[in-house]
Amino acid sequence: MLPKPEMSVRKLEALTGEEYLESLRDGRRVYYDGELITDVPSHPAYRNAARSVARLYDALHDPDAQETLIKQDRFGILTHKFFTPAYSAQELKEAGEAIACWQRLGYGWMGRTPEYKASFMATLGADPGYYKPFENNARRWYEETARKVLFLNHVIVDPPVDRHRPHHEVRDVYIHVTKETDAGIYVSGAKQVATASALTHATFVAANSGTAQRLEPGKDEDFALVFVVRMNNPRQYLISRSSYEAKAGHPFDYPLSARFDENDAFLVLDNAFIPWEDVLIYRDVPKLKAFYADSGFFQRFNFQATIRLAVKMEFVSGLLLKGLRANGTDGFRGVQVALGEIVFMRNLFWALVAAMAQDPEPSLGGSVVPRLEYAGAARIATNFAWDRVRQIFERVLGGSPVLNVSTHRDLANPELRPIIDRYMRGTGIDAVQRSKLFKLVWDAMYSEFAGRHGLYELNYAGNAEQKYLDVLQWAQGRGQMREFEEMVDEFMSHYDEKGWTAPPWRDL
Repeated sequence: MLPKPEMSVRKLEALTGEEYLESLRDGRRVYYDGELITDVPSHPAYRNAARSVARLYDALHDPDAQETLIKQDRFGILTHKFFTPAYSAQELKEAGEAIACWQRLGYGWMGRTPEYKASFMATLGADPGYYKPFENNARRWYEETARKVLFLNHVIVDPPVDRHRPHHEVRDVYIHVTKETDAGIYVSGAKQVATASALTHATFVAANSGTAQRLEPGKDEDFALVFVVRMNNPRQYLISRSSYEAKAGHPFDYPLSARFDENDAFLVLDNAFIPWEDVLIYRDVPKLKAFYADSGFFQRFNFQATIRLAVKMEFVSGLLLKGLRANGTDGFRGVQVALGEIVFMRNLFWALVAAMAQDPEPSLGGSVVPRLEYAGAARIATNFAWDRVRQIFERVLGGSPVLNVSTHRDLANPELRPIIDRYMRGTGIDAVQRSKLFKLVWDAMYSEFAGRHGLYELNYAGNAEQKYLDVLQWAQGRGQMREFEEMVDEFMSHYDEKGWTAPPWRDL
């Protein structure tokens, strides 16, 4: 490990909301609707989401929130509690409370907020020596990220092109080093999905567990890379998907789309120069294969993701209850059972969070991270929950979300308004409030924004099979499967074809 610097207390240097918005005006190459966007935080495709993130930064400077959000790390840096390593169960618990504080500002609808990638960047401060010979890079990136509370996106998935072929045969698509110089390396290739990347300060480039396992020593070294790209790199291109925010228009009609669309992008590095100081792993296949679990990132990102979805489950529990009341069906036994199922999932996720915080395991540099088994279980439980939530809404609300005005303008039509007031009211609420409620239900469950969320919740943590394979392979690697098998062997040793072989049954 590197020696610790002399301790000094610093002032809070985290960006404010306004400073965050200004930091996005750095010459980044973001493309939308055929155009290069020159001012991301002012563009209709990104501006409301950018301001939703800015609220998180402003909360860091709110005296009423600082006790929950801010701590001083071991180097004297004041930072968000999840932006620094935890060294005890209590510190991990407090970091979880800081995550929840931020997530409640977005009601659980933004998955890749700044603390998501802090799941990894914070670990760089625990043991920079793990990244030797790039330990100074790890230390420097930790300090900059913690000090400013930087917002990083990440790309760790290869595009779905020629995946049946080994990496070294797909050099025209997959990210790889093309040239090495004294000053740094040049890389080319593409990655997906760069969620919220237009709103971030840098891109973290690596490989997920499935991709890393496919790399072949002696053949794929050019692909065995972990590095960071600053957003103003002139050879980094972000090609955004359609903006649900831009299409949303008035917040009455699409209240979630209009403010929480963390636009996803396809990321291309076209012979991009990466200085050596931004490299963490270089042409090292064994380390790339191991780092996903060794770094603590897997455990910590699932800690953040589970808290975020637990908050989102609270929101949709309240949303469904209000929808049922508006229909006059909230007292029916069957719909109460369905609502109870969503509340059960909320409770389960918070229980997993508690287990991850209170029963951690040792990690790099004396830090602690959530236990790998618990993180793997949370990854599976959370990723498949949202499909069930949407099924419940469809089953118990039926066609109610369809029964609505086309837009808020219908409510301003003097001829229509008396008719709407009479026939489109809800149980105990007027037509305007019913319309507002079911516009929200529609945006949460059935709009383009909602469709993207369904895809996101299912796939953000890896493909369906890999989630189970990782759990199995880690159990095998930690000797747990051998212990499970030995349990069965012990049981079977108590009897044979002649009868009991062990007391107390043998003595009967």
